[in-house]
Amino acid sequence: METPAFCTTPLLRIAYIAGGPGAGAPVLLLHGWPDDATTFTRIAPVLHRAGFRTFAPWLRGFGKTTFLSDETMRSGEIAAMAQDVIDFADAFGLGRFAVVGHDWGARIAYLLASVFPERIRCCSALSLGWQPGELATPPLGQVRAFWYQWFMATDRGAEIVRQQGKAFAHFQWESWSPPGWFEEELFDSVSASFENPDWADVTLHCYRVRWGEADPDPRYADLARRQISAKSIPAPTLIIHGDADRVVLPQSSEGKERYFTAHYERQLLAGIGHFPTREAPERVADHLAGFLDSFGRGDA
Repeated sequence: METPAFCTTPLLRIAYIAGGPGAGAPVLLLHGWPDDATTFTRIAPVLHRAGFRTFAPWLRGFGKTTFLSDETMRSGEIAAMAQDVIDFADAFGLGRFAVVGHDWGARIAYLLASVFPERIRCCSALSLGWQPGELATPPLGQVRAFWYQWFMATDRGAEIVRQQGKAFAHFQWESWSPPGWFEEELFDSVSASFENPDWADVTLHCYRVRWGEADPDPRYADLARRQISAKSIPAPTLIIHGDADRVVLPQSSEGKERYFTAHYERQLLAGIGHFPTREAPERVADHLAGFLDSFGRGDA
C-alpha cells in the first residue's frame, strides 16, 4: 500500500497520492467500489511522463480518509462525493482540472462535468456510461447483474456488508471480470482500505439512496437537484469500457453520443472486465495520455 499524504477539507481529512511535475496540468483520479486510490498506481506514472500532475484521493469511507466530526452523516451519495472532490481541489487551489473516474469515480466525474463545467477541463469515465436525469430501472439483463445492489437494500444484505465486508467485496472482484485476473495478494492489499470504520455505512447508503431505499443527506439537496437537471455534458469526454464487464454491461454505455456537446469517444477493451485500471493498465494509460494531451492542458 502506498503511503498517503493528507489534505483537510470542511468535512474530511482526505488521504491521497500525488505525483508528477509540480507545474503540470492537474488531473484528479477517482477510484470506485470496491477498490481504492491505488487502482491508478500503474497509470499515473505514464501521465507524469506526459507532463501531468495527478492527485488520487481515497473517497469518503475508504482507507485513511476520515470524517472530522462524528455528527456528519455518512452519506454515500454521488453528490456528496462530488462535493468532496470540489473541496479537495479547492484546498490545492485547482481552478480547472481534468477528471478521470472509475465506477463510483465515473459517476462523480460525470456529475462534475455536467454541473461544474467551469471547473472541468475534460472528463474520462471508466466502466460506465452517462444517462441524464433520474436513474431509471435498467433492462432485465442489467437488473440481474446488479443483484448485489438490490441485496444491499435488505437487512440481511446490510448484515453481510457489516460483518463480512471483505468477503462480499472479494466476491465482486471474482464475479465482475473474466476468471483469474487478480492475485490474492493484490486483493489483500486493497481490501485494507475497507477496514475504514465508515466503509460499510458509506457503501450501504450509496447503493440504497441510489434506488430510493434511503433518505438523502439534506446538505447536498441543491447539488443533487442540479445533477438530475443536467441535460448534457459540455466537456470533452472519453469513455473506456471492458467488453467483458460482467457487472456494468458494455451495451449500457452504447449510444450516448447525443448527450455530449464537445469531443466524445468510446473505447472498448477486448477481453477486459470491470477493472480496466488493474486488468489492462497499459492500454488504459495509453488512451488516457492521448486524450489528456489533447484536452487536459491549459491554465490551472
